[in-house]
Amino acid sequence: MCEWAAAYPGLFSAKPFDAALYSTLSLAMAFSGPWFTAEQLRMANKVCLWAFGLDWLVDYVATSPSEVDEIARRCLDVAAGAPPVSGDDLTRLLADIRDELAASPAFPVLGPIWRDELERMLRAMLKEWHWRSAKVTPLFDEYLGNADNLGFSFAFASHWLHTAGPDVTADLGQVREASWAVQRVIRLLNDLGTYERDVSWGDLNALLLDTSRAEVERRIAELAARSRELITPFRPTHLELAGYLERQMDFCAGFYQVADYWGTL
Repeated sequence: MCEWAAAYPGLFSAKPFDAALYSTLSLAMAFSGPWFTAEQLRMANKVCLWAFGLDWLVDYVATSPSEVDEIARRCLDVAAGAPPVSGDDLTRLLADIRDELAASPAFPVLGPIWRDELERMLRAMLKEWHWRSAKVTPLFDEYLGNADNLGFSFAFASHWLHTAGPDVTADLGQVREASWAVQRVIRLLNDLGTYERDVSWGDLNALLLDTSRAEVERRIAELAARSRELITPFRPTHLELAGYLERQMDFCAGFYQVADYWGTL
Protein backbone atom coordinates (compact mmCIF):
# COMPACT_ATOMS: atom_id res chain seq x y z
CA MET A 1 0.00 0.00 0.00
CA CYS A 2 2.85 2.38 0.71
CA GLU A 3 4.15 1.69 -2.80
CA TRP A 4 0.72 2.38 -4.32
CA ALA A 5 0.42 5.60 -2.35
CA ALA A 6 3.81 6.70 -3.64
CA ALA A 7 2.82 5.83 -7.21
CA TYR A 8 -0.32 8.00 -7.03
CA PRO A 9 0.80 10.97 -4.92
CA GLY A 10 -1.98 13.24 -6.14
CA LEU A 11 -4.49 10.99 -4.43
CA PHE A 12 -2.73 10.06 -1.20
CA SER A 13 -0.69 13.09 -0.15
CA ALA A 14 -3.11 14.38 2.52
CA LYS A 15 -2.08 13.99 6.16
CA PRO A 16 -4.68 11.31 7.11
CA PHE A 17 -3.06 8.90 4.64
CA ASP A 18 -0.39 7.61 6.99
CA ALA A 19 1.39 4.35 7.73
CA ALA A 20 -1.22 3.38 10.31
CA LEU A 21 -4.01 3.55 7.72
CA TYR A 22 -2.09 1.31 5.31
CA SER A 23 -1.24 -1.14 8.08
CA THR A 24 -4.75 -1.45 9.49
CA LEU A 25 -6.37 -1.80 6.06
CA SER A 26 -3.95 -4.57 5.15
CA LEU A 27 -4.51 -6.33 8.47
CA ALA A 28 -8.29 -6.17 7.98
CA MET A 29 -7.98 -7.96 4.65
CA ALA A 30 -5.53 -10.54 6.04
CA PHE A 31 -7.74 -11.32 9.02
CA SER A 32 -10.81 -11.66 6.82
CA GLY A 33 -9.20 -14.17 4.47
CA PRO A 34 -6.19 -15.88 6.07
CA TRP A 35 -6.58 -18.74 3.58
CA PHE A 36 -5.92 -16.38 0.65
CA THR A 37 -2.43 -15.68 -0.64
CA ALA A 38 -1.01 -12.17 -0.70
CA GLU A 39 -1.67 -12.09 -4.43
CA GLN A 40 -5.30 -13.05 -3.94
CA LEU A 41 -5.76 -10.32 -1.33
CA ARG A 42 -3.96 -7.75 -3.45
CA MET A 43 -7.06 -6.46 -5.22
CA ALA A 44 -9.09 -6.09 -2.02
CA ASN A 45 -6.26 -4.01 -0.59
CA LYS A 46 -5.87 -1.90 -3.70
CA VAL A 47 -9.57 -1.15 -4.11
CA CYS A 48 -10.00 -0.32 -0.42
CA LEU A 49 -7.15 2.15 -0.66
CA TRP A 50 -8.65 3.68 -3.83
CA ALA A 51 -12.03 4.01 -2.10
CA PHE A 52 -10.40 5.88 0.78
CA GLY A 53 -8.90 8.29 -1.75
CA LEU A 54 -12.29 8.75 -3.39
CA ASP A 55 -13.94 9.32 -0.02
CA TRP A 56 -11.37 11.97 0.84
CA LEU A 57 -11.98 13.86 -2.41
CA VAL A 58 -15.76 13.69 -2.14
CA ASP A 59 -16.16 14.41 1.57
CA TYR A 60 -13.31 16.81 2.34
CA VAL A 61 -11.97 18.32 -0.89
CA ALA A 62 -15.04 18.91 -3.07
CA THR A 63 -16.73 22.24 -2.40
CA SER A 64 -19.72 22.21 -4.76
CA PRO A 65 -22.34 19.79 -6.09
CA SER A 66 -20.96 20.14 -9.61
CA GLU A 67 -17.50 19.12 -8.41
CA VAL A 68 -18.87 15.99 -6.73
CA ASP A 69 -20.95 15.14 -9.80
CA GLU A 70 -17.86 15.52 -11.98
CA ILE A 71 -15.84 13.15 -9.79
CA ALA A 72 -18.57 10.52 -10.15
CA ARG A 73 -18.83 11.05 -13.91
CA ARG A 74 -15.09 10.61 -14.42
CA CYS A 75 -15.05 7.39 -12.39
CA LEU A 76 -18.02 5.87 -14.21
CA ASP A 77 -16.53 6.75 -17.59
CA VAL A 78 -13.25 5.05 -16.69
CA ALA A 79 -15.02 1.99 -15.29
CA ALA A 80 -16.82 1.69 -18.63
CA GLY A 81 -13.51 1.73 -20.52
CA ALA A 82 -12.56 5.38 -21.03
CA PRO A 83 -8.93 6.41 -20.53
CA PRO A 84 -8.03 8.12 -17.25
CA VAL A 85 -8.11 11.89 -17.09
CA SER A 86 -4.68 13.42 -17.60
CA GLY A 87 -3.11 14.43 -14.30
CA ASP A 88 -5.88 12.79 -12.27
CA ASP A 89 -4.53 10.05 -10.00
CA LEU A 90 -8.04 9.04 -8.94
CA THR A 91 -9.01 7.90 -12.43
CA ARG A 92 -5.49 6.69 -13.23
CA LEU A 93 -5.55 4.23 -10.33
CA LEU A 94 -9.13 3.22 -11.16
CA ALA A 95 -8.11 2.53 -14.77
CA ASP A 96 -5.24 0.36 -13.55
CA ILE A 97 -7.68 -1.57 -11.31
CA ARG A 98 -10.15 -1.92 -14.20
CA ASP A 99 -7.51 -3.24 -16.56
CA GLU A 100 -6.25 -5.76 -14.03
CA LEU A 101 -9.76 -7.00 -13.29
CA ALA A 102 -10.62 -7.19 -16.99
CA ALA A 103 -7.95 -9.88 -17.33
CA SER A 104 -9.77 -12.12 -14.86
CA PRO A 105 -11.55 -15.14 -16.40
CA ALA A 106 -14.63 -14.19 -14.36
CA PHE A 107 -14.87 -10.68 -15.83
CA PRO A 108 -17.58 -11.49 -18.44
CA VAL A 109 -19.90 -12.54 -15.60
CA LEU A 110 -18.77 -10.38 -12.67
CA GLY A 111 -17.56 -7.30 -14.57
CA PRO A 112 -21.09 -5.83 -14.88
CA ILE A 113 -21.63 -6.43 -11.16
CA TRP A 114 -18.37 -4.64 -10.39
CA ARG A 115 -19.45 -1.61 -12.42
CA ASP A 116 -22.89 -1.64 -10.81
CA GLU A 117 -21.39 -1.70 -7.32
CA LEU A 118 -19.19 1.26 -8.24
CA GLU A 119 -22.24 3.18 -9.44
CA ARG A 120 -24.16 2.31 -6.27
CA MET A 121 -21.28 3.55 -4.11
CA LEU A 122 -20.89 6.80 -6.04
CA ARG A 123 -24.62 7.46 -5.98
CA ALA A 124 -24.72 6.91 -2.21
CA MET A 125 -21.70 9.16 -1.67
CA LEU A 126 -23.43 11.91 -3.65
CA LYS A 127 -26.58 11.55 -1.57
CA GLU A 128 -24.66 11.85 1.69
CA TRP A 129 -22.72 14.83 0.38
CA HIS A 130 -25.98 16.60 -0.46
CA TRP A 131 -27.38 15.77 2.99
CA ARG A 132 -24.36 17.32 4.63
CA SER A 133 -24.13 20.37 2.40
CA ALA A 134 -27.85 21.12 2.86
CA LYS A 135 -27.58 20.39 6.60
CA VAL A 136 -30.29 17.76 6.25
CA THR A 137 -30.50 15.13 8.97
CA PRO A 138 -31.85 11.89 7.48
CA LEU A 139 -33.92 9.42 9.45
CA PHE A 140 -32.01 6.41 10.75
CA ASP A 141 -33.56 3.96 8.29
CA GLU A 142 -32.92 6.36 5.42
CA TYR A 143 -29.30 6.69 6.48
CA LEU A 144 -28.87 2.93 6.82
CA GLY A 145 -30.45 2.47 3.40
CA ASN A 146 -27.61 4.55 1.98
CA ALA A 147 -24.91 2.21 3.33
CA ASP A 148 -23.44 1.76 -0.16
CA ASN A 149 -21.47 4.95 0.53
CA LEU A 150 -19.26 2.85 2.81
CA GLY A 151 -17.83 1.09 -0.25
CA PHE A 152 -17.63 -2.37 1.32
CA SER A 153 -19.70 -4.09 -1.36
CA PHE A 154 -17.69 -2.45 -4.13
CA ALA A 155 -14.44 -3.68 -2.56
CA PHE A 156 -15.98 -7.12 -2.02
CA ALA A 157 -17.11 -7.32 -5.66
CA SER A 158 -13.56 -6.46 -6.72
CA HIS A 159 -12.12 -9.19 -4.49
CA TRP A 160 -14.72 -11.68 -5.73
CA LEU A 161 -13.91 -10.89 -9.34
CA HIS A 162 -10.17 -11.08 -8.76
CA THR A 163 -10.27 -14.48 -7.03
CA ALA A 164 -13.05 -16.21 -9.02
CA GLY A 165 -12.46 -18.67 -11.80
CA PRO A 166 -14.26 -18.81 -15.14
CA ASP A 167 -17.07 -20.97 -13.73
CA VAL A 168 -18.94 -18.59 -11.46
CA THR A 169 -21.60 -20.98 -10.24
CA ALA A 170 -22.96 -19.18 -7.19
CA ASP A 171 -26.33 -17.47 -7.25
CA LEU A 172 -25.00 -13.99 -7.99
CA GLY A 173 -28.00 -12.22 -6.49
CA GLN A 174 -27.72 -14.28 -3.32
CA VAL A 175 -24.07 -13.39 -2.81
CA ARG A 176 -24.74 -9.72 -3.47
CA GLU A 177 -27.64 -9.62 -1.02
CA ALA A 178 -25.39 -11.10 1.66
CA SER A 179 -22.71 -8.53 0.82
CA TRP A 180 -25.18 -5.67 1.20
CA ALA A 181 -26.35 -7.07 4.54
CA VAL A 182 -22.78 -7.29 5.84
CA GLN A 183 -22.18 -3.76 4.58
CA ARG A 184 -25.05 -2.45 6.72
CA VAL A 185 -23.57 -4.15 9.78
CA ILE A 186 -20.15 -2.64 9.14
CA ARG A 187 -21.70 0.78 8.48
CA LEU A 188 -23.15 0.81 12.00
CA LEU A 189 -20.09 -0.72 13.64
CA ASN A 190 -18.04 2.01 11.99
CA ASP A 191 -20.38 4.67 13.38
CA LEU A 192 -20.12 3.37 16.92
CA GLY A 193 -16.34 3.37 16.72
CA THR A 194 -15.82 6.70 14.95
CA TYR A 195 -18.43 8.90 16.64
CA GLU A 196 -15.95 11.37 18.12
CA ARG A 197 -14.03 11.71 14.84
CA ASP A 198 -17.24 12.13 12.87
CA VAL A 199 -18.35 14.93 15.18
CA SER A 200 -14.95 16.61 14.85
CA TRP A 201 -14.79 16.23 11.06
CA GLY A 202 -18.45 17.11 10.49
CA ASP A 203 -19.47 13.67 9.16
CA LEU A 204 -22.85 12.03 9.47
CA ASN A 205 -23.13 9.26 12.04
CA ALA A 206 -26.01 7.03 13.12
CA LEU A 207 -25.61 8.30 16.70
CA LEU A 208 -26.36 11.84 15.49
CA LEU A 209 -29.74 10.79 14.12
CA ASP A 210 -33.10 9.86 15.64
CA THR A 211 -31.83 6.86 17.60
CA SER A 212 -29.81 5.88 20.66
CA ARG A 213 -26.62 3.89 21.04
CA ALA A 214 -28.63 1.05 22.56
CA GLU A 215 -30.93 0.99 19.54
CA VAL A 216 -27.99 1.03 17.12
CA GLU A 217 -26.41 -1.88 19.00
CA ARG A 218 -29.71 -3.79 18.85
CA ARG A 219 -29.97 -3.22 15.11
CA ILE A 220 -26.38 -4.39 14.63
CA ALA A 221 -27.19 -7.67 16.39
CA GLU A 222 -30.30 -8.18 14.24
CA LEU A 223 -28.52 -7.30 11.02
CA ALA A 224 -25.54 -9.53 11.82
CA ALA A 225 -27.86 -12.47 12.46
CA ARG A 226 -29.64 -11.79 9.18
CA SER A 227 -26.31 -11.57 7.37
CA ARG A 228 -25.29 -15.01 8.61
CA GLU A 229 -28.65 -16.40 7.44
CA LEU A 230 -28.03 -15.00 3.97
CA ILE A 231 -24.49 -16.38 3.86
CA THR A 232 -25.49 -19.92 4.88
CA PRO A 233 -27.03 -21.10 1.56
CA PHE A 234 -23.89 -20.57 -0.51
CA ARG A 235 -21.39 -21.64 2.15
CA PRO A 236 -21.14 -25.27 0.87
CA THR A 237 -20.12 -24.22 -2.64
CA HIS A 238 -18.26 -20.97 -1.83
CA LEU A 239 -16.71 -21.57 1.55
CA GLU A 240 -13.98 -18.96 1.11
CA LEU A 241 -16.38 -16.19 0.04
CA ALA A 242 -18.75 -17.01 2.89
CA GLY A 243 -15.93 -17.03 5.41
CA TYR A 244 -14.54 -13.76 4.07
CA LEU A 245 -17.88 -11.99 4.55
CA GLU A 246 -18.33 -13.31 8.08
CA ARG A 247 -14.80 -12.51 9.16
CA GLN A 248 -15.13 -8.95 7.83
CA MET A 249 -18.01 -8.47 10.27
CA ASP A 250 -16.07 -10.12 13.09
CA PHE A 251 -12.98 -8.03 12.47
CA CYS A 252 -14.92 -4.77 12.44
CA ALA A 253 -16.82 -5.72 15.60
CA GLY A 254 -13.52 -5.86 17.46
CA PHE A 255 -11.51 -3.28 15.57
CA TYR A 256 -13.88 -0.35 15.97
CA GLN A 257 -13.92 -0.81 19.73
CA VAL A 258 -10.27 0.19 19.93
CA ALA A 259 -9.17 1.97 16.75
CA ASP A 260 -10.01 3.73 13.47
CA TYR A 261 -8.50 3.64 9.99
CA TRP A 262 -8.02 7.33 9.31
CA GLY A 263 -5.04 9.32 10.54
CA THR A 264 -5.44 12.85 11.94
CA LEU A 265 -6.37 15.88 9.89
